[in-house]
Amino acid sequence: MPDNHDRPDGADRPTERTRTASDPQDTESTTRIPRVPDESDAERTEQLSAVPADFADFPLGETQSIPVVRSDAGWTGNLPSEPPRRRRRGLVRAGITAGAVAGALALLYVADLAFSSGTVPRGTVVAGVPIGGLDKTAAERELRQRLGPGLHEPVELRAGDQVAALPPDRAGLRMDWAATVAQAGSQPLNPFTRVASLFTVREVAPVSHGDREQLVRALRDLTPRLDREAAEGTIRFEGAKPIPVDPVTGQHVDVEAATDVVLNDWAKDGPVRLPIAEQPVTTTSDGVRRALHEVAEPAVSAPVSVRGEGKDAVLAPEAIAAALRFEPDGRGGLKSHVDFPAVVGAVEPQLRDTTRPGKDAEIVLEGAAPVVHPSENGRGIDWDKSFEPLSEVLKKPQDRSVQAVYVDQPPKLTTEQADQLGVREVVGEFTTGGFEPASGANIRRVAEQVNGALIKPGETFSLNGHTGPRGVAQGYVESGVIENGRPARAVGGGISQFATTLYNASYFAGMKDVEHKAHSYYISRYPAGREATVFQNPDGSSVIDVKFRNVARSGILITTRWTPSSITVTLWGTKQFDVTSQTSERSDVKPPQEKVVPPGEPCSASKGNAGFTVYDTRTIRDITNGQVNTERKKTVYNPQPIIHCGPPPP
Repeated sequence: MPDNHDRPDGADRPTERTRTASDPQDTESTTRIPRVPDESDAERTEQLSAVPADFADFPLGETQSIPVVRSDAGWTGNLPSEPPRRRRRGLVRAGITAGAVAGALALLYVADLAFSSGTVPRGTVVAGVPIGGLDKTAAERELRQRLGPGLHEPVELRAGDQVAALPPDRAGLRMDWAATVAQAGSQPLNPFTRVASLFTVREVAPVSHGDREQLVRALRDLTPRLDREAAEGTIRFEGAKPIPVDPVTGQHVDVEAATDVVLNDWAKDGPVRLPIAEQPVTTTSDGVRRALHEVAEPAVSAPVSVRGEGKDAVLAPEAIAAALRFEPDGRGGLKSHVDFPAVVGAVEPQLRDTTRPGKDAEIVLEGAAPVVHPSENGRGIDWDKSFEPLSEVLKKPQDRSVQAVYVDQPPKLTTEQADQLGVREVVGEFTTGGFEPASGANIRRVAEQVNGALIKPGETFSLNGHTGPRGVAQGYVESGVIENGRPARAVGGGISQFATTLYNASYFAGMKDVEHKAHSYYISRYPAGREATVFQNPDGSSVIDVKFRNVARSGILITTRWTPSSITVTLWGTKQFDVTSQTSERSDVKPPQEKVVPPGEPCSASKGNAGFTVYDTRTIRDITNGQVNTERKKTVYNPQPIIHCGPPPP
């Protein structure tokens, strides 16, 4: 029989056949898959010619399915694509391989569990220090060695672009190594998580402790360095050169939120970035530069001429720059305006010769009576009208000039008005004395400032407001004062004596008491319950003042008369009130306490005075209508301590 490879079609054929019980090669009676012997072309043709009878009507020439023809042995002619035994053998082999792999993986998992038991999970990192796979003791040691040395260094805090240093000890910060390692947890049991840990990193925040209130206080102390006020863009000048100033967004540190961030991040490498709240601005850099090119640069490009009567003045670029003001326009840019007083200050001295100042009427003492000196009209410049077109002129490259507008200027107090005030006689007067020379110098200076003050009906006079600051620059000197019950010295001492004299003069003139305060300790040269003190801050702002209102129908003129031993204050007007005063007996008397000043400290001995309470009653009768008004005031004086000075130091 020919070999399969010698067949024209090159097809393989099954080599098995059906054996019977009589086959000497097979003693089994089981029917097997029929073995088909190799066949020649002649044999194949012979078999196809054996067509069953039911094929008689088969239409030749048409495509039809050829039915399966069974042989006597029952073979169908359809051959299997793969032997079942080979397929079963492949499945068994694959199952064995999979089982082996699973077993190996299981062994690896169990071994990994055994070897990693009690260690920190793989991939764990604390503040940049890897501690995964270490046992807890080793992990703590690693963190101490790597992070510990730097924990006493100041922590760099960053809030936006602002930087500050925070000492950990000052903030009460300290690290808890054991808690940090414990926070990392234990090795996971999930096999997928364990495999993933080989390729991933897990950040664990350091656990630190500290006094939260102490940390909050430390952060608040640093906020002046970290906070920044919002600054709108503007234009400044260096001489006559305009310089753009870009806007700066403000920021404010949220201290409570920053406390949490510091507690969580202070041990990590790098600066700790604090949360901030931004304070926006309305201007932009583009808006600032637009104002620079459209307004500032043209304004100072050339001087401006101010044409006066017979004389001109020049407003130089430097003066323009000093008077030009910028502010946000609400649309990202800047709007400008000219500060008129600054411009007037630069031009007025140049045109002063073209003006004539007016003169107010004056009421002065000549002999023993007040006399009105007449007023005079003046001629000056209406600066507001003169500089009204200046903003438009500053935009021009040429023809940069404005015309000074001259107007008549009447006096503030005309002769007629002064005559109508009715200042003709004394309506109140008071005198005190007994001051030391230094205090006398200050009393004389304040008397010079107040002399000639005129108070129109309804106006209020203020001693502090009239004199302004009373310091060395104004001609005052150091003299005696009482401070906390002890004698001391200060610039302006003695002014209270003038205040007491002025208060009593207004008291007997029937003026309305608006403000006055008695001394804390009684001074024997003043009337009890009818005296006053004054006090100013170093900048001249008032703290304790003497104020009274002119309730008379006439004006009130104040004159002063000073001698080395006394001061007299006189109020002039038209007599309208009769005033009487009654002082009660002293009550609730309290003896003074004794105090010893330690050796070496400044000391002025004092005999002290008792404290007491007194009532003053003022009765005012209006002589024009007979109406009577009574006022009763209570004054409480503290006991002035007896001061003993200790022995001087050796």
